Amino acid sequence: MIVNDVIKYLEGWAPKETAWQKDNTGLQIGATESKIKNIFLCLELTEIALSEAVEKNCNFIITHHPFIFQPLKKIDITNDKNSKLIEKIIKNDITLYSFHTNLDFTKNGVSFALAKKLDLKNISFLENQESNQFKLVVFVPGNNLNEVLDAIFNSGGGKIGEYEKCSFQVPGKGTFEGSENSNPAIGKAQNFEKVDEIRLEILIDSWNLKKVISAMIEAHPYEEPAFDVYPLQNKNVNFGFGAIGNLENSLSENDFLNFVKEKLNLINLRFVKGKSGSIKKVAVCGGSGSDLLKQAILQKADAFITADVKYHTFHDAEDEILLIDAGHYETEILVFDEVKTKLEKLILKYNSDSEIFVFSQSTNPVRYLNK
Repeated sequence: MIVNDVIKYLEGWAPKETAWQKDNTGLQIGATESKIKNIFLCLELTEIALSEAVEKNCNFIITHHPFIFQPLKKIDITNDKNSKLIEKIIKNDITLYSFHTNLDFTKNGVSFALAKKLDLKNISFLENQESNQFKLVVFVPGNNLNEVLDAIFNSGGGKIGEYEKCSFQVPGKGTFEGSENSNPAIGKAQNFEKVDEIRLEILIDSWNLKKVISAMIEAHPYEEPAFDVYPLQNKNVNFGFGAIGNLENSLSENDFLNFVKEKLNLINLRFVKGKSGSIKKVAVCGGSGSDLLKQAILQKADAFITADVKYHTFHDAEDEILLIDAGHYETEILVFDEVKTKLEKLILKYNSDSEIFVFSQSTNPVRYLNK
């Protein structure tokens, strides 16, 4: 199993194209063709984390936060701590990969992991991404339908929520007349032909569109297959921002605050009271999710849990919704349980003896002074 096998697998779950445009998700340092020894997971790379990865013979490190976010102007291995890390990464033949806002915005990603940790039920996105899908319509002779369908499905088309290989098919009649230079798969050149065809309609995420069209054309029997591509305004059920769900039983505000503190193993948290004394419907966003406050209120959530909340945002939430700042690290680190589970399945598929290690300590730089 090589690094690129893992990258393709992870990006099939959380495509890079769903990430924030200014993000630097993906390969940071190293070689995608390297054979994997062991895999190391940590929220961000620090000297202590890198040393543990080396100690455990890991040559592939996956972080959530990008190690390289701004363009590097120089690599000074004498005075700059990140430059020293780069030197150590290269000397130990390690490949470093970041799995950032695409992991935030995918189903069962960061916010879903937080929602599951809080035992929420019926979890969905707080706000779905939209306008990033197309409908492909192509006309195929009935005898060639399965080959074209397989090509489209294998290239990423036909995915809707928890379902794959989704399509709609309508029989009809196609007509054409090829020129003297044509070489039709059915009939003869310069003859007017009528053919029984299937109108095939399939939903495609924007990042798979070129690949799907190329595969469809390759599998199609016609020299010049007729097809249409329609941009859609649909909300994408597989990608979005934050998450929302329900507690099995309602809790008072105080009981819910203690519940969150215990579940997330928090030393403390910041909050402002909402308008409901009873908490049932809960919105969450791992990391910095304050921009979703209005959406949480619009969805009639009783509480909203996120991190990095500004002073004036607390003012906006007061008497509207119980707003909790539970910490950036604390609301994001939970996702590595999901990442580890997925990678274990991939290792079994490849019959690999590689091991997966999650950093045994914390990369959280924030400390609290107890009175």
